[in-house]
Amino acid sequence: MSKKFDVVIIGAGAAGLMCAAEAGKRGRKVLLVDHAKKPGRKILISGGGRCNFTNYDVSASNYLCSNPHFVKSALSQYTNWDFISLVSKYQIDFEERDHGQLFCLDSAKDIVSMLLSECDLPTVEQRYQVDVHDIKQLPQGFELQLGTDHVQCDSLVIATGGLSMPKLGATPFGYKVAEQFGLQVVSTVAGLVPFTLHTQDKQDFSELSGIAIPAEITAEDGTVFKEALLFTHRGLSGPAVLQISSFWTPGQKVAINLLPDTDIEELLTRSKEKHPNQTLKTTLSKVLPKRFIDVLVERKELVDKPLKQFNPKELEAVQTHLENWQIVPNGTEGYRTAEVTLGGVNTDHISSKTMECKTVSGLYFVGEVMDVTGWLGGFNFQWAWSSGFVAGQWV
Repeated sequence: MSKKFDVVIIGAGAAGLMCAAEAGKRGRKVLLVDHAKKPGRKILISGGGRCNFTNYDVSASNYLCSNPHFVKSALSQYTNWDFISLVSKYQIDFEERDHGQLFCLDSAKDIVSMLLSECDLPTVEQRYQVDVHDIKQLPQGFELQLGTDHVQCDSLVIATGGLSMPKLGATPFGYKVAEQFGLQVVSTVAGLVPFTLHTQDKQDFSELSGIAIPAEITAEDGTVFKEALLFTHRGLSGPAVLQISSFWTPGQKVAINLLPDTDIEELLTRSKEKHPNQTLKTTLSKVLPKRFIDVLVERKELVDKPLKQFNPKELEAVQTHLENWQIVPNGTEGYRTAEVTLGGVNTDHISSKTMECKTVSGLYFVGEVMDVTGWLGGFNFQWAWSSGFVAGQWV
């Protein structure tokens, strides 16, 4: 005989935990299941173990979604300030970093402990290392096979995330459930992910591995991010690259301003006037890593000679090259290192106010499994908190 619950939530990540806590507070009989050994695995490793749990400045413009208006309702029902209040209530110390990003001062474990405390209710049951084999729709509700057990529920919440970081147990389970019930899944691709380079570029730049520079990167669609760029032994990484990767498609070039904080025209003109015998390499090494300039010279992207030998047009060409350095990535490192998955369950099928499927009563989707992807900087966690909270009010 099947055990009966009001709500079954599949996936004990950020969105699933939030939803379980909220549904439990309403007195709903909740079962939270996950195939992992422990809850919140992605939370624990995020932000270098400090969890960038939200941002001081959150709006719909920080999200990619086929329907750009979809995120507005949930973000207004449960805001970044609501989550900050929860963190403060549990006396978790946090700090602000660049661009309003909020991180735990101590450990991401504090966030998981807080969410588990919120779920510590007599009506909330948790089961781990459980596989869901079968989901059937009943005249009212659903029946699931969990291992050898059968359970029934009125509401079913899919909080299984995307495909990023398969080592943490990411699977396409949520997409398969959506397709089982006739919902469209927007094509998925790795997002917030480092670029790999073509063979020659990789060879040329590999010796720069570990060097970071401030940069302003522009995608072909005009999207711009100004943050650090990091050279790796495989290609390019750093916050600016991760951000722009979500707006990049294979074959496209990216344009990089290597000196976003330097008036390069003034530097070159003044240096030529004051130190005419100084070489271009020496001049540029004041504002860029010397090893990087060496590589650009070796690649014949720049010509190294005394400044007095440059005519105005040549100096202008140097400026243009450094402010609009272009490279065509070979690809990305893929889901293995991606922080998020672009695409997912088409939000046209889902109510933005409740997270319930419009065509299947009682079926809900929360978090990353949907076609909602935030920028780097705490926005994806905020989407998990907001969507999980909203579903928790209705399941």
